[in-house]
Amino acid sequence: MLTQAQIAEFEKNGFLKGGIVLSNEEVEELRQELDLVMEGKSVKKPVLNHNMLEGGSGSLYDDMKMTVNERVVQIVNIWMASDRFYQHAAHSVICEEIAQLCNTDTLRIWHDQIQYKPPLSGGPTGWHQDHPLWPIIQPADLVSAWVALDDAVIENGCMWMVPGSHKWGDHQKYLDSTPDFMPFHRKPEMLPEGADIKAVPFEIKKGQVGYHHSLTWHGSPHNRSEMKRRAIAVHYMPGHTRYEPSANHPMHNYVTVKPGEIMQGSHFPIVYTTA
Repeated sequence: MLTQAQIAEFEKNGFLKGGIVLSNEEVEELRQELDLVMEGKSVKKPVLNHNMLEGGSGSLYDDMKMTVNERVVQIVNIWMASDRFYQHAAHSVICEEIAQLCNTDTLRIWHDQIQYKPPLSGGPTGWHQDHPLWPIIQPADLVSAWVALDDAVIENGCMWMVPGSHKWGDHQKYLDSTPDFMPFHRKPEMLPEGADIKAVPFEIKKGQVGYHHSLTWHGSPHNRSEMKRRAIAVHYMPGHTRYEPSANHPMHNYVTVKPGEIMQGSHFPIVYTTA
């Protein structure tokens, strides 16, 4: 359970480092499951399993300098392919703490995603906000739990965050990067007075959880080290999240409710409730 000081820190910054939630043995189990799914050897399949940099057009990858061989392996909804990853998504400590940060009595999985930056060739993940990339759900109250399966440090492309940016609204289409991978806003006059877009590194130890709000600006640079950088992020919906489609999304095909209704169903399972 988070303290009131931790909750206040999250509300101020839009991100928070949690504790170690996975033992070395549990991390190794997830790594082995990840290898099976990544190699296409699992019986059940995720929604996506691809190099997210291939043909990468759009706001995350326009204007980014990438080489032909760079990769960021993205697997969406690995919980659908692996019971062990579903158990992780329902982790009691993570879910209790997310519920505190969302101020909700019910949590559902929106979706999860693996992002794996291989040694030497790991590519960048451009500066972005999560919720604007999820145009079929409202409101922007989701919180994500990002758990490192390797130490995520500056050298192997850890995430960077912009403190307080979750309070500034939707700026997704104006976000860009400087040559040294710091955030850049194409129309800074749209930012609130006093907004400071200076980013800070969000280093996370193996087995540790980091939380971030769905409007917090974040990104991660290349991995030029000899270390792997594997992580599992689960994006959680508080109980009041509605289906409000305005554009397409990979999870669209799994929606079974009508616009305006609570987003729920077998592909958006409840993983926490106090009801």
